[in-house]
Amino acid sequence: MVNPKRDESEINEEKIVDQIRSLGIDMIEEAGSGHPGIVLGAAPIMYSLFAHHMKIDPENPDFFNRDRFIMSSGHGSALLYATLYMAGYPLTLEDLKDFRKIDSKTPGHPEYKTTPGVETTTGPLGQGFATAVGIAMAEKNLSARFNKGKKEVINFHTYVLCGDGDLMEGITYEAASLAGTLKLNKLIVLYDSNNICLDGPTSQCFTENVAMRFIAQNWNVITVSDGEDIASITKAVEDAKASIDKPTLIEIKTTIGKYSKLEGTNAVHGGALGKEDVTAIKEKMQIRDIPFTISQITMDDFQTLIHNRCKNISDKFNKVVEGLEEDDKQVLSDFMNSNKSFDIKDVIYEPPEEKEESPRVTSGKILSSIVPSYPTIIGGSADLFKPTKTYIEEVGNFTSETPEGKNIFFGVREHALGAILNGFALCGYHPYGSTFLSFSDYLKPSIRMSAMMDLPVTYIFTHDSISVGPDGATHQPVEQLASLRATPNLEVFRPADANEVIGVYRTIFEKESGPSVIALSRNTLPILETTKINDVAKGGYVVFDSERKLSGILIATGEEVHLAIEVAKRLMTKGMDIRVVSMPCIKRFEEQDQEYIDSVLPVEVRKIVIEAASSMSWNSIVFNKKYLITLDEYGTSGGKEDVYKKYGFDIDSLEEKVENLLK
Repeated sequence: MVNPKRDESEINEEKIVDQIRSLGIDMIEEAGSGHPGIVLGAAPIMYSLFAHHMKIDPENPDFFNRDRFIMSSGHGSALLYATLYMAGYPLTLEDLKDFRKIDSKTPGHPEYKTTPGVETTTGPLGQGFATAVGIAMAEKNLSARFNKGKKEVINFHTYVLCGDGDLMEGITYEAASLAGTLKLNKLIVLYDSNNICLDGPTSQCFTENVAMRFIAQNWNVITVSDGEDIASITKAVEDAKASIDKPTLIEIKTTIGKYSKLEGTNAVHGGALGKEDVTAIKEKMQIRDIPFTISQITMDDFQTLIHNRCKNISDKFNKVVEGLEEDDKQVLSDFMNSNKSFDIKDVIYEPPEEKEESPRVTSGKILSSIVPSYPTIIGGSADLFKPTKTYIEEVGNFTSETPEGKNIFFGVREHALGAILNGFALCGYHPYGSTFLSFSDYLKPSIRMSAMMDLPVTYIFTHDSISVGPDGATHQPVEQLASLRATPNLEVFRPADANEVIGVYRTIFEKESGPSVIALSRNTLPILETTKINDVAKGGYVVFDSERKLSGILIATGEEVHLAIEVAKRLMTKGMDIRVVSMPCIKRFEEQDQEYIDSVLPVEVRKIVIEAASSMSWNSIVFNKKYLITLDEYGTSGGKEDVYKKYGFDIDSLEEKVENLLK
């Protein structure tokens, strides 16, 4: 129970820290697994942050102007859940006892939308750090948009707890570099520096001067030499909050597994401690050796500290929002509303007179039409604005001086790009990012996080085929489409022409949630008379047909659709009647009702797939591999037509293959 009249000077802060530790190790013992090392070592950091700094409302965990805390060291979930429970978030002791159990609110690593107070899914090290950079960028953009004159609408800090493992991951190098460049002063990273990783001391693998690295990336660095010193941690965070032009790394020297018989060693990183060690630890902390024992006074004191600092904070924010002009109020509501769907049927697009255009060019035109009109749409490129056609002239650039801009220059940082987009999505945006399809592998861990969290992130990948030609095998995607299509909850679109590009964007922006991939050809392609904007949402449909009994059906995607139509026309002169189906999104097509699927792909008719990419996407539609005209080897450098011919995707080769298969 909160007691606002309690004299804060009488509160025993060390007792609160030890109560958090006790709960955390009880959870791990109950589950039989977990990570006690960080629970025992980093509890003072968590306590200091929540008790003295975090702008939060535990009764309203999602109010928009709250400070965000990211547990980048996601294996420390027991520490996070114990802290949230003690702080008054809507968790129960039963929830803590269910740690790591099926369908509980306390999974093994933090999961977005599962636990109140968890801002993002973490676990793969470095992802949380980079996502936090995206959240801090979102705060910069939001505050630049809404804080007019002396009126402060948006103002929140983003805090991160990370460890040595996070900082070894390459994604944190990329994200930290961009954060320093953009002067994200409201980003504060608390580095649990204990010189231990899972395999042993960091002296075996991580000896760089971390402080100097961050200083070189335009960060403030503060060192706290004693991780048990709550006052020093609190002072360091206070100093970090005073920064006006740099993010801050606070390196806090801790002892992994504090009080355990295994303290200071890698043996305490993961796994239950055992009853004997737990008993000894609780004896040192002077806590009763009964699992999940709570000192109500200690818990009340923790919540009192938070309440006295943050009382009525969400109500005050709501009053500020009510005082906004109607236009600003509506825009802010769009960010705060979880419904991210847009109706872009009125998109402005003028096809070229010659009726042919590169899909990446069409995509650029569509983006230029919609991005200026929708405040929540923002995006950028990994140093490939020009070739991916994703730079939007009218919306300005996101820089440290102009954070209201909407073109984000990620630099050559594909790993960080994906996680940063997730950070924007977690703040109510519908972000997009672009690079070449062959480089999508660099983003895969972040795309996976987008899919797990059901975030409305759009990934735009151009140069989607071996037809990029002279750039050679390294730039010619083969396995990437199959890999992306295999990702649960991710819709992958490969449009055939300008009409389908429009259909893809309509389909994506009409969704309320979930990530999407658009794979776009760099080549100029004919704008087909039979492609249909509205049918893209069905995933697959007929683009060329015969009125007579079918000899076979060709299924194609992207730039292979017009090749398939040309093959069908040639074979018609030989008495073979061929249907061509464009399949811009396999997942969407398979979600249609069986009647529609059978109408497009009748069971009794042989089907042949034509796609210059891995065969592994098609086993649910075509069961005999000989009917897959696909590519299961890497490409080569050469002119587009020569490359096509070498791998059998020129018209003559395709005609011969299809004819032989259908004879």
